Formats: sequence, structure tokens, C-alpha cells
Amino acid sequence: MSSAVLWVKAFHVVFIASWFAGLFYLPRIFVNLAMVPADSHAERERLLLMARKLLRFSNLLMAVALTLGFWLWLGFGSGRFAGQYWLHAKLLLVVAVVGYQFGCARLLRRFEALANRRSHRWYRVFNEVTVLLFMAIVVLAVVRPF
Repeated sequence: MSSAVLWVKAFHVVFIASWFAGLFYLPRIFVNLAMVPADSHAERERLLLMARKLLRFSNLLMAVALTLGFWLWLGFGSGRFAGQYWLHAKLLLVVAVVGYQFGCARLLRRFEALANRRSHRWYRVFNEVTVLLFMAIVVLAVVRPF
């Protein structure tokens, strides 16, 4: 494996970890937003500002991580992965993570419009989805079970 590919792979891992850090924390802000009393406007606005900034930053991290991943895929030769089902499963989970990111954006818009219908307990469970996705992706990428 060439030195350039190793650099791209290293930065891909850094940006993936950073992106997931945002995805681990954003739903936690939603938990707090769901618990804000109706008369606490300042707290609500502060949490919304934090969520907006984190979502924007996570979107940037996602774009770089996906670009580097695509570059790796092209660098290895996309045809070379035919029959390597671990990669197909990993890519399917990556699509799920991107969907989760867009789902977080939709939930944030609901909070901004005062249209949240979910409890803080629901957001606590929702927050754990990223942990499961992250674990599955790492296992597939490292262990390559099939």
C-alpha cells in the first residue's frame, strides 16, 4: 500500500471519528431540548444555537469523511471489491449514518418550529443508534467477517 493511500486512510479515520463525535452529542442536545420548560426561552435558544452550530460542523465533517472514503474506494479500484460483502454491508451502514444525519437536521427543524412531539426518553434511545452504527462499521472494516 502506497504512502499516499495510508495518509488518505489516516485522515479518513480522523474525520469519521470527528463526524461521529458530533452525531454522539447532537441527540444529547435534543434530550436537553425536550426537557426544557416551556417558560425557559433563554435556555431553549442557547441549546438551539448549540445544536445548529454542531449540525453545521458535523455536515462539514461528514462531507470530508465521505470524500476521503470515496477517494480510497477509487484508489483501491472499485472493481477489486467485487465479492467482498463486508464492504457492501459497511457502505449500506454508511448510507444509514448519512440518513441519521439528515434525520437529526429534520428533528432540529421541528424543535425550531416548536413542533417536537417526542419525549426526552425517546431521544435517549435515539442517541444510542449512532453507537450501534459506529460499532458495526468498525467491526466490518477491521474484522471483515464476510
